[in-house]
Amino acid sequence: MAETPANPIPFSEPPYLCGLPSPYYTESHRQFQKDCRKFLWDNLLSQAPEWEKEGTVPEHVFATFNKHGMLLPNLPAPLPVQWLKQVGINDILGVKIEEWDYLHTGIYCDELARSGLAGPGASLNAGFAFGIPPVIKHGSKELQKRFLPDFLTGKKRTCIAITEPDAGSDVANITTTAKKTEDGKHYIINGAKKWITNGIWSDYTTMAVRTGGPGGSGLSVMIVPLKGHTGVSMRRLPVAGQKAGGTTYIELDDVKVPAENLIGKEGDGLRIILTNFNHERLTIAVGVTRQARTALSAAFEYCLKRDAFGKKLMDQPVVRHRLAKAGAELETLNAWTEQLLYQLCHMKPQEADLKMGGITALAKAKSGMVLNECAQCAVLLFGGNGFTASGQGALVEAIYRDVPGARIPGGSEDVLLDLAVRQLVKIYQFRGKMGAKI
Repeated sequence: MAETPANPIPFSEPPYLCGLPSPYYTESHRQFQKDCRKFLWDNLLSQAPEWEKEGTVPEHVFATFNKHGMLLPNLPAPLPVQWLKQVGINDILGVKIEEWDYLHTGIYCDELARSGLAGPGASLNAGFAFGIPPVIKHGSKELQKRFLPDFLTGKKRTCIAITEPDAGSDVANITTTAKKTEDGKHYIINGAKKWITNGIWSDYTTMAVRTGGPGGSGLSVMIVPLKGHTGVSMRRLPVAGQKAGGTTYIELDDVKVPAENLIGKEGDGLRIILTNFNHERLTIAVGVTRQARTALSAAFEYCLKRDAFGKKLMDQPVVRHRLAKAGAELETLNAWTEQLLYQLCHMKPQEADLKMGGITALAKAKSGMVLNECAQCAVLLFGGNGFTASGQGALVEAIYRDVPGARIPGGSEDVLLDLAVRQLVKIYQFRGKMGAKI
C-alpha cells in the first residue's frame, strides 16, 4: 500500500494519481505525494487498524512525526515561515517551507486518511491543525514568543477546546467563564469542555471562554494549561468511531491563567473561532473524501471476486447501480475539494476568510453525506461481512462507525448547511452595497 499500484482499483485513487491530466498539481506536489505516502505508511498507516482497535497510537509515533516535521502540514498555508526558520525548520520532506501551499496541505490530509480510519491521524494533528493557528494569526508578538517555539517543535502538545456539554455547534452560547482577578493579572476559569480531540495528551489548549455578557460579543480565546495544572481534571470519553483520537472531557475548577495568555482582545473570540473553523472544515472535508474513497474501492474490489447467485457480484446490475451512485458522489466531492484548495493557493488569507467561509462549511457538510453514502454502500455490498468487526469486512465496518465523526465535529451537518446559505446571502448583500468590488 506504500505506493500507488500500477493498475489501481476503480475509485481507489484521486484521478491525478491514475494518470489523468490535472491543472492543479506541479512536480513539487507530485514528489511530495510520493514521499508523504511512504512516510505515512511506514510510520502510521501500516498499523493504523490495529492501533484504532486498541484505542491509542503509541507515543513514539508523535515523536517520529514531530522529528521529521510531519505535523507541520496540518497548519494553514502559507506556513509561518519566519517562526519556523527561527526554530531551525526549513523544509517538509524536501518541500521548502516558503513554497508550501494549500495543495501540499490537501495531499497530506488525503494521504493521512488513506487507511480509511480517522482516529489514528486525529491522534496526532488536532493541535497543529486547530490549536496553534489562532496563536499564529491573532496572538501578540509576546504571546507568540512564549508559546510558538515549543508548539511548533512539538515540545508541548496542544489542542482546541470550544465545545461544551450544552453548547456544541452553538458556539455563541458557551458558558465556561473567565473572570479577571482584582489586580488584573490573571483570569479564573470555571466550566467544562467536552469531545475535545487530543485533550488527554495536551499540555495546553486554545480555549473559548466567556469574559463578557451573553452572546458572541462576550467571547474570548486564550491559552489554558491542562496536563497537571491545578484545577484541571480530564478523562477520556468512549466514542463510536475515531477511537484513537483521544476524545476528552475537561473540567475546570478555579483554573488560574495569566492575563497575558489572552489571544487578541477580549470580545474577539467569536471572530477568531469562526475564521479558524474554515481551515478545520476544509481539512476535515479532504480527509473524509479519502475515507469515502477507501470504503468504496474496498467494496468495488470485493464485488469483483465475490460469488453470489451463480455469478460475481459485479455482474449484478443492482450492484453496479449502487457503486455508480456512490462513485458519482465521491468524484464530484473530490473535484470540489481540489478546486477549493487551488482557490486558496491564489487568495490572500483575509480574502479567503471573507469569501470562503460559507462554501467551506458546505463542502464539509457534503463530505459527511458522501462518506455516509459510500460507507453504507460498502457495508451493504459486503453483506454479513460488512456487519462484522473482524475478517474481510472489518475495514468498512470501522469506516461506517466513523461516519458520525465526519458529520458532527467541526460544526454539525444541519448547522453548516444553514450557515453556508446565510454566509452566501451576507456576501451577496455586502457586494451589492460595495458595488461588487470585493
